[in-house]
Amino acid sequence: MKQKLKILGAVFGIMAVIIGAFGAHGLEGKIDTDNINSFETGVKYQMYHALLLVILGFNLKSHSKHIKTIFYLFLFGIICFSFSIYFLSTNSLTSFFDFTSIALITPLGGTLLILGWFFIILNFIKEK
Repeated sequence: MKQKLKILGAVFGIMAVIIGAFGAHGLEGKIDTDNINSFETGVKYQMYHALLLVILGFNLKSHSKHIKTIFYLFLFGIICFSFSIYFLSTNSLTSFFDFTSIALITPLGGTLLILGWFFIILNFIKEK
């Protein structure tokens, strides 16, 4: 599971770089400043949590009973939080789907990320 944490972190990390570059260069002049800022927030949170996953992959004990829970909370938290922000901030560019209908996914993703941090705290408390 530690290997999966490192791989997931690396995948989300490279995706954050690619998506961030797209946002900085491909969206400039196409969406307004507020939406660019929102898009950048999604990229930042994705990268923060990607780095955290890699760090956890090297530092959590293999026998930690919370490691699987942490993995899935961050996996779905990043997807729900960051990717919903990407879609919402670029909503004006799409004519085939109104992404405002998925707006409640963002706070759900944030909640999952918070829960992931909570389980990290529990893991640290129970570590010997």
